[in-house]
Amino acid sequence: MTTWGLTDLPLNVDLETKKVLKALPAAHAALAELKGIASTIPNQNILINTLGLQEAKDSSAIENIITTHDDIYKSELNLDAFKSLQAKEVQNYIAALKKGFELITKTELLTNKSILRIQGLLEYNKAGFRKLPGTALKNSATGEIIYTPPQDYDEIVRLMANLERYINDSELQDCDPLIKMAILHFQFESIHPFYEGNGRTGRIINILYLILEKLQTLPILYLSNYIIKNKPDYYHFLQKVRDENLWEDWVLFMIKGVEQTSRETIELILKIKELMLDYKHRLRDNYKFYSQDLLNNLFKHPYTKIEFVVNDLGVSRLTAANYLNKLAEDKMLRKDKLGTGNYYVNEELFGLLTKR
Repeated sequence: MTTWGLTDLPLNVDLETKKVLKALPAAHAALAELKGIASTIPNQNILINTLGLQEAKDSSAIENIITTHDDIYKSELNLDAFKSLQAKEVQNYIAALKKGFELITKTELLTNKSILRIQGLLEYNKAGFRKLPGTALKNSATGEIIYTPPQDYDEIVRLMANLERYINDSELQDCDPLIKMAILHFQFESIHPFYEGNGRTGRIINILYLILEKLQTLPILYLSNYIIKNKPDYYHFLQKVRDENLWEDWVLFMIKGVEQTSRETIELILKIKELMLDYKHRLRDNYKFYSQDLLNNLFKHPYTKIEFVVNDLGVSRLTAANYLNKLAEDKMLRKDKLGTGNYYVNEELFGLLTKR
């Protein structure tokens, strides 16, 4: 067990090492390309929904909340016959992510009030910052305590106030925003201010910070998949900062994650665009009821239903049912039944989203 203690930000450490400065241009170039490509999707809710659900699944998986893509999309349908506690947790995540995006868009700030709101939606409670001692981070395999975060409520509140200022006051430290993102992620996870939901809240803060810094306009750049693939390194580099004050490897790990995830997300968006164009041609050439709103619906909801089409297109229930059933007959969609309700699957989009 380490006796290392947190200090206020900004750090009195030079993090702009040669290796870090060398890694930054490629990450920024990838972010800029992603930002540009995302802006070419006509209805940006398509990306927020599809990529947000993927992130919700991956971020929850890091915390051992395991569900399937099928369960997530069924859960989004809100059909009475489908109940999954794990999928509900993932739905809470997407609700928290969207609320965070809404709040920072409105205020152009990421405050503790917003962070508390995000965590409250994640955990579906109003427990707030930890008030009772006893929280410790343990090795999942051995049960050994590897880190004890601050235990005193007043200390947690003070450190979070300092973190809030660090996030929002650009004059507090003059350094690259990707370096700052690595620092604030480390600081938040080390404060560990909540009883539950620290990891997922921290990963939402990452993308919201990139939006605040104008490096992205939409919440679509998510590091959870990268962390899953490199989970031992993630925890190893975090702990090396606490044990040895070695920051360079941690900062490089986060910068590499931004670059790699940006490239993967660019590739996925391009494939979604290509598939959308293919669907557009097929729908426009073969169906009198083609509309851009219908196309958007089929890509915003990998699993759609009559009510979604009614709401998105402003048509009657009978008309929406006729549209979807015709597309299912022609194998453009797959029609499935759950309880007394039907739902319709865009199988080609589902395939793209599940290959990551």
